[in-house]
Amino acid sequence: MATTSDIRNGFCMEFNHDIYVVTDFLHVKPGKGPAFVRTTLKSVTNGKVVDQTFPSGHKIEEVRVERRYFQYLYTDEMGVNLMNNETYDQITIPEKLIGDAAKFLKEGMQVEVLYHATKEIPLNVELPQHMNYEIVQTDEMATAGNTSTNAQKVAKLDCGAEVKVPLFINIGDMVRIDTRTGAYLERVKK
Repeated sequence: MATTSDIRNGFCMEFNHDIYVVTDFLHVKPGKGPAFVRTTLKSVTNGKVVDQTFPSGHKIEEVRVERRYFQYLYTDEMGVNLMNNETYDQITIPEKLIGDAAKFLKEGMQVEVLYHATKEIPLNVELPQHMNYEIVQTDEMATAGNTSTNAQKVAKLDCGAEVKVPLFINIGDMVRIDTRTGAYLERVKK
């Protein structure tokens, strides 16, 4: 059992029947009244972010987690199939553990799976933050020069996802995408 003095960035805890990781914390000792710890917690299972304040010395249930690296193989009706990079064991994970980022999965991609160390169950799957994709189709409704602002058009990536890109992006171009938000970052050279 841990206390508030053990809280640090990356600390995993069980709170409100879910597992959260501390993304930000601040020990506060006001001039009047007891000390407390103000934290920002992110749910490992669903990504929800909450602000929580704990009184100083409060007992917290610490959760040990392990990060393991897997290679994405394919998705079928059972879920997302991954292969462990060290043991070559294959596992199937429900697509909901990946969330909206599942549309950016690409064959051979390396992903990070967060495991509950004592229960040996996968909690979350994280894709690389930025990935390069090829544009296979674009919406040619707007043309450069006909707009007064930085207009965008819809483009389909080689992984099947659709994103908004600037008008100068063409079919065959490589672009870097933020897999967390689906936002276009930049055009990259092949």
